[in-house]
Formats: sequence, structure tokens, C-alpha cells
Amino acid sequence: MTSPSTNRTIGVALLGAGTVGSQVARLLVEHADELAARIGARIELVGVAVRRPHRHEDIPAGLVTTDSASLVADPRADIVVEVIGGIEPARTLLLTALRRGARVVTANKALLAEDGPALFAAADAAGADLSFEAAVAGAIPLIRPIRESLAGDRISRIMGIVNGTTNYILSAMSSTGATYEHALAEATRLGYAEADPTADVDGFDAAAKAAILASIGFHTRVHAGDVHREGIADVSAADVAAAAEIGYVIKALAICERVSTDGGDAVSVRTHPMMLPRTHPLATVDGAYNAVYVEAEAAGRLMFYGPGAGGAPTASAVLGDVVTAARDIVAGGRGPAESAHADLAVRPMGEVPTRYHVCLDVEDRPGVLAAVSGALAANGISISTVRQEGGGADATLVLVTHMAPDAVLAATVARLSELPAVRKVTSVMRVAEEA
Repeated sequence: MTSPSTNRTIGVALLGAGTVGSQVARLLVEHADELAARIGARIELVGVAVRRPHRHEDIPAGLVTTDSASLVADPRADIVVEVIGGIEPARTLLLTALRRGARVVTANKALLAEDGPALFAAADAAGADLSFEAAVAGAIPLIRPIRESLAGDRISRIMGIVNGTTNYILSAMSSTGATYEHALAEATRLGYAEADPTADVDGFDAAAKAAILASIGFHTRVHAGDVHREGIADVSAADVAAAAEIGYVIKALAICERVSTDGGDAVSVRTHPMMLPRTHPLATVDGAYNAVYVEAEAAGRLMFYGPGAGGAPTASAVLGDVVTAARDIVAGGRGPAESAHADLAVRPMGEVPTRYHVCLDVEDRPGVLAAVSGALAANGISISTVRQEGGGADATLVLVTHMAPDAVLAATVARLSELPAVRKVTSVMRVAEEA
């Protein structure tokens, strides 16, 4: 028997029915009774906005529309779910929904990283909610634990693998010795990489996610443009082999840190490939999986791991936000608003302390190491380890530095390339410390 509370209906408008949206629609229909029992009200799709209705025969014809503007303005839509991606028309549609008081659930990391404050302001002005669990790390419960479970703690670092495509490519290079080009081709064939993989391999996707994580973790507005971004296209099979020789693996990481400076606390946000020691928890995350490592003052070190993309996993995160929003509607409450009270400055990448792993193609003669060491010492950089490989025309000098500001290290590497004994700087990679 249906309880009186579940006679109430909460309308959901769905923007987009692609890989994720189609799974959201399916789960809403297939799990309708169970969701009603959890929420105390029934969820009902009031419309699904798509561009090409003929491609969505699995959705009842009466629900399909190409008029997304009218759908988000429909007063029956208590919750608007956006999974179309991109900046426009998503921004205009979500602002319309929020301004009339609808709860919004989005998976749009690019929009949140670029214009999140405007969306939150619209939500606050109308007493609405903006939820985005699916925007980072797919099905992994991450946003809610950081925003809510750790709300009373002080987070010092969030570091993670947040892009499955790049992780698959680097994992394949590590396990098979494949070149970047071959690993990318295989990732494309298997569907892990898009036909145009630029957003993934050049780090744009990870940078948007890093901006979101830094914003909620450090209560500061961080935009995608604030994030130092480097892709993985320059990572070579030789780099991967060199990392393995010293007990490291190469991972593309999003790194968000709260740091102390002469002017007070600041935030460092960056995404780039990095050598990780095999003992680090993130070093064992392979394939298209994601993982995020959080360090907090009281909670200590936390690890979140799971599938970071895909229709059903991402839809799971979207549905979690829908259920939470629906429960709040039934209870007459609201979810957490934007928290940007700390308003910390973003530290430039050049000031961030790091370590470099440098490979130099050098002449095989006396005095080479002294010349290289002298150039490093002149810039206040000390060497952690150094070794020579090969000889004659194939002589290579491999060194790992101690910590130094990134700009100083970069300038010093440029100076090394000008030394008479150095034929070429063949590789430069940042190196993480032990966890």
C-alpha cells in the first residue's frame, strides 16, 4: 500500500539524453517505486530536452522536446538536471531554472569552473540549490564528503587522478612500453578517448575539476584560468622507463594545496604529469579509474577510488543529487550554499616548491658533472641523486633535485641546455615526495 506521503509528485526536467542522460532517464523510470520510498514522494519526468528526437526512441515521445528553454521554465519541473555539457546554452538554461527557484543538478565541470559563482548567486537569491556530485570523478562520492562530511575540518591537500583517459594512456605506456601515440590510439579504439581528445590529454578537463575541488576544499573561488595546466602529450616511453628505474610511475595529477606564504595562506592549484613513488596510494590506480587523495588536519589521509566516467556510473552520482534535492523539497530544507569565505589568493606556479627529474644528453668527458652541478648550485639548487648511463655518443646524465621553486628549476634547466658539455635536455619531469 502506498503511504500518503508518496502521493506527492516531484517533477524532474532532464537536459540531455546522451551517454549519461539516457541512463539517468532509465534509472528514474526503473527505480521509481524504490526512489519514492526513499524520498517520501514520487519522482516524475516532465520532459527530456534533446537536439535530435529521432535518436531517442527509448524515451516516451510525449516527454521528448527540442525546446529546452520552455522546459526549464516549466513550473512542474521542481528539479532541473543538466548533462549536456559546455558553457552555452547550459549557463543560460541553468540560470533560468535557478532564478525561478528550481533545484539544479549538473555534471558540467567546465561551466562550474568558469562561472560557478554566478550560478551560486542565482541559487542563493531564489532560495534554490545547486548540486554537482557528478562533475568530478564520476560515480565516486567526493563532492559531498568534502562539502559536508569535512565541513568542520581543515583540508591541507587534495591530490588525485581525475581523468580516466589520461590515466588509461599512462597505465598502458607503463605496462606495455607503448609510445604515447600508440597508447592514445588504443584508448580511442576502446572508447576511453574521444575522437578529439584535446580536453583530456591537454589537461583542460582535469583543470576544470581541480578548480572545483580547490574551491570547495579551501572555501575560495578558483576558476579554471587560475589552474596551472600541462598535458601528457610530451610524456615519452623513455620517461616512463626512467621513472620505473627509480621505483616511480608517471601519473597525470590534479593537485590542490593550502600553502603558507609571506603574505599569509594561499592556494596552489595545478594539473600536470608527475613521477609518483610506487608506495604512494595513487600509484596503483590503473586503467580508466579515478582516485582522489585528501589530507585534512583532523581526519588525516582519506582515499576515494572508483570509476571516474561512463554513463551508468556518472548517472549514479546524478541520481544521488536528485534524491537529496527531492528529500530537501519534501522536508522544506536546503542543501549547502557556496562557501567562499576564506577568499585565499592563488599562488603562481613559479613559486610552488617541487623537485625535478632531469635527463641530459651529455658529452662523455671529465668535468661534465662538475659543470652541471655548478650550474645548479649557482641557482641554489642541490642534487638528491645523480647517475650516468651509457657512454660515448650515448652518454646520459640523470639527476633528481631537492625541493626548489618551480620557476627557479625551470630557469636552471634552460641554463643547463646552454652548457657546452650538454647536447640536449631530453626530459624534465616533476617528482613527488613519499606520501
